[in-house]
Amino acid sequence: MNENKAIFQRAVKDHWYVNYQQNGYPHVQQGFVLHPERLKEFDPFILMADDWFKRGTFSDHPHRGFQTITYVIDGRLEHIDNAGGHSILDAGDVQYMNAGWAARHAEEAVDDDLIHTLQLWLNLPKELKNTKTTYQDIRLEDVPHVPFDGGVVKVYSGDIEGVKGPLDSMVPITMSEINVAAGATYIHRIPENHNAFLYVLSGEVELGTNEIALGKTGVATFTYNESGQQGSELVIKGNQRSKVLVYSGVPINEEVVAYGPFVMNTMDEIRQAYRDFNAGKFGPPAE
Repeated sequence: MNENKAIFQRAVKDHWYVNYQQNGYPHVQQGFVLHPERLKEFDPFILMADDWFKRGTFSDHPHRGFQTITYVIDGRLEHIDNAGGHSILDAGDVQYMNAGWAARHAEEAVDDDLIHTLQLWLNLPKELKNTKTTYQDIRLEDVPHVPFDGGVVKVYSGDIEGVKGPLDSMVPITMSEINVAAGATYIHRIPENHNAFLYVLSGEVELGTNEIALGKTGVATFTYNESGQQGSELVIKGNQRSKVLVYSGVPINEEVVAYGPFVMNTMDEIRQAYRDFNAGKFGPPAE
């Protein structure tokens, strides 16, 4: 009987701060929260980019074989795709895209905005890489807010605190924004078989059983039990008034090749994606 089994307590496995490059106009500044050179550690995640940009940075471009989750920190993000989709997202909004077989879209700052976004690349298992391309806008006002003593959790995806977030990904993930007051403690509960990471948007927090302190632009990954079927607890203490994002997902455990705008299982599949794009199979430009 496992009724009295202790809940898995997460510790910080690794932590670092984002290094930024100053690129000039229009892609003003970029850093990798999750660097693609370490993608095997982050499974099912491929990379996360932290970008400041003006209009003209991410015009019409293709994708295949993965999903994106774009969180707007500041400014207005205009999305256009070649299936006729168009939307403008504001701070706190998220766009989810399943690139699947063949996405072609543009992500631009509105007018003269300097926009600040986080874009996470989430892998697809081999059997889902040829699925239909879809987009979903998640507006801040539609995200459940769950208060706790000393803060609030905004549940974008997954089942957290008894509520389900509106983001509906092709693979099981959680995404939460956690706001915690100075001196407050929050216990974040996610499945123990999820690989998870945290990014500090502001303030300073103390994390996990090893009580690692991490400030603004800090990143942490955590221990997990890949064969586990129960929940886990991640302790987050606010050393200062803080805002963090926590993402988690089940590892896919497949070979991954990320090259340019495509994420596939082999280099031959990457070459085929380029051939298909150049042959016009991704459809007309997004404009």
